Amino acid sequence: MGIEELYPAGRLTAAQRATAAAGLDALLLTPGSDLRYLTGYDAREGERLTCLVLPAEGEPTLVVPVLERPDAEAAPGAGYRIVDHADGTDPWPLVRAALPGPVRAVGLADRMWAQQVLALRDALPGAAQRLASDVLREMRIRKSPAEVAALAEAGAAIDAAHLRMGEWLRPGRTEREVAADLAAAIRAAGHAAVDFVIVAAGPNGASPHHGTSDRPIGVGEPVVVDIGGTMPSGYRSDCTRTYVAGGPAPAEFVDYYAVLREAQRAAVAAVAPGVTAEALDAVARDVISAAGFGDAFLHRTGHGIGLDGHEEPYVVTGNPRPLQAGMAFSVEPGIYLAGRHGARIEDIVVCTTDGGQRLNTTPTELIAL
Repeated sequence: MGIEELYPAGRLTAAQRATAAAGLDALLLTPGSDLRYLTGYDAREGERLTCLVLPAEGEPTLVVPVLERPDAEAAPGAGYRIVDHADGTDPWPLVRAALPGPVRAVGLADRMWAQQVLALRDALPGAAQRLASDVLREMRIRKSPAEVAALAEAGAAIDAAHLRMGEWLRPGRTEREVAADLAAAIRAAGHAAVDFVIVAAGPNGASPHHGTSDRPIGVGEPVVVDIGGTMPSGYRSDCTRTYVAGGPAPAEFVDYYAVLREAQRAAVAAVAPGVTAEALDAVARDVISAAGFGDAFLHRTGHGIGLDGHEEPYVVTGNPRPLQAGMAFSVEPGIYLAGRHGARIEDIVVCTTDGGQRLNTTPTELIAL
């Protein structure tokens, strides 16, 4: 998988066609995943303006701070010119100059800073502002073979960290100590950055986004370990496994973990083109509800993943969108009993032409360490 396959030159042209079809005169993309998707440039976020000006017709322009021009020039994308601005100068005229003709409506990066949105209102008075994701969502939601390969590489790297849990997870160590070892392992497995490390033992496992604490792990406590990072390619990993530290787990936990595993396996097996996102959520939720734990499943079944850790499609009640080949998302049901313990099992799955492919391949049975 070459970097040029991840960021093909034709992507900019396709985005321009989609911009025109959406009735927009241009997309204006500040640092973030949309900018990286179109150019390969992992731009710094800061008070100095970086902005890709992508007109519906004409030459795209990347406006960058002069001190960051070398990094912009080293990006793998192609098909745009680069103009720079020095500290102390106003960059917004460069944005306006890169837009040919009258500007009636533009699409802005979804996470553009408010101060930049307001500055654009001054630079482009009268131009309607919409979300760039209205244009780019349909391009990004179905991954190319190169993107699937990048996600599979990320999945294998995070699996390698999970396979080393026996080196660190034991009673008496704190969640934070285990998390520090995990963060080092995530980098050692090939990630360029650690995005998050959740180590949630005992009652902390009942909080899906607990994080870590200085609480020592107890004997026989269930421990939810949810970890993820960003690869040099820009593509993300995300995988959760639940372990038991140093002794037998509580009987009620063993019972509901079996329910959770059945729900997760059923949902993974149900992935196929045409199945709606909400129907896939229901597959996992119905198994858990039938066993009496419906109120303990506190979140959606999954989220898309790619250059963002959370992106479309969301596998959740109320989303009628049918799955399509190339969509990549998590399947991660959980059961959480407040004040006692919790469990979650998460794999990244890619919808294929005839089913689904798990990108995380470590065992999902309860593992006692």
